Amino acid sequence: MTRHCLFLDLVDDSELISEYRRYHRPGGPPAAVNRSIREAGILEMEIWQVGHRLVMIMETTADFDAGAKARSDASDPDVQAWEQLMDRFQQRLAFAPARAKWVTAERIYALSEQP
Repeated sequence: MTRHCLFLDLVDDSELISEYRRYHRPGGPPAAVNRSIREAGILEMEIWQVGHRLVMIMETTADFDAGAKARSDASDPDVQAWEQLMDRFQQRLAFAPARAKWVTAERIYALSEQP
């Protein structure tokens, strides 16, 4: 299993943030979106919020391929509709690569690796 941490900002507007949170309640995301996540080898996904910053923590199978997931998403009309809907709430990080929403963080510390 592999853990991935990704970051994204929301538009800093309390009403939009509340609406975004409602969309992510149990049963909020379309079944097709949840299915595409699971089929890609994502075993668990959590999104945490502080202020208007989000962190997504994913646990994936060892053979998870983010590029393959992106290509699959690009050709899935249900996922694209969800992404378009979510785009009005999301604000890319200033240092994000062009067209990237979520930015992958690099792990720099692990207690398990310390003496």
